[in-house]
Amino acid sequence: MSIDTAPIIKITGLRTQFGSNVIHDGLDLEVRRGEVLGVVGGSGTGKSVLLNTIIGLNRPAAGTIEVLRTKTNGLSRKESRQLRSRWGVLFQQGALFSSLTVAENIQVPLKEYTDLSREMRNAVTALKISMSGLPMDVCSKYPSELSGGMKKRAGLARALALDPEILFLDEPTAGLDPIGAAAFDELIADLQKSLNLTVVMVTHDLDSLYAITDRIAVLIDKKVTIGSLEELRQNPHPWIQDYFHGPRARAAQETQVEA
Repeated sequence: MSIDTAPIIKITGLRTQFGSNVIHDGLDLEVRRGEVLGVVGGSGTGKSVLLNTIIGLNRPAAGTIEVLRTKTNGLSRKESRQLRSRWGVLFQQGALFSSLTVAENIQVPLKEYTDLSREMRNAVTALKISMSGLPMDVCSKYPSELSGGMKKRAGLARALALDPEILFLDEPTAGLDPIGAAAFDELIADLQKSLNLTVVMVTHDLDSLYAITDRIAVLIDKKVTIGSLEELRQNPHPWIQDYFHGPRARAAQETQVEA
């Protein structure tokens, strides 16, 4: 049996800019199938911009993006829909529709991309809610009735609705208390293993980086420096040294040693 070693995401020579403000310039990045890749960087380095560009919300000024062996530029509307159905996205605040219940939010992609019956949509919804660690009574609740952590999990359930191959996470633990953040990290790790997901996670959370990532991409100088945690800890770049050897990094490392 042959093993597919081709990158699941391949970015070459990416340039993104808004007006005269260049965010990324000549950025190259490859994401391996089945890995959890953390994306970090200082303020203004374009972490969320990179994620949004990969999923097609931003148009790059130059360069190519290939996802699941498909170049994202020049696709027909049908081809673009087919590609988008193969990934799921959890935005930072959950991005739930406030006028829809949790169940209705989860069913948005099911209605858009499938012709499942109502009974099947309800069954899929129940499964995804369970997978996300939410109680079934949230189905009829609106986002305004949920805690921050429950909104994240509801957004995650929606991101998983179509059984994606890639899961994009934008600051998944932002705003959560340490216990809630650790529980969410554990959930992501369990889902990645059980569903064989590839996870691309933008985060500031050093605990998450130490707990669940295989490699980390650092956005710096408009490009990417990528490696394992140990490799990056040995990188001499001043920002990388400060980030991975500062007091928060030491605390995160000690937490993982204790665990």
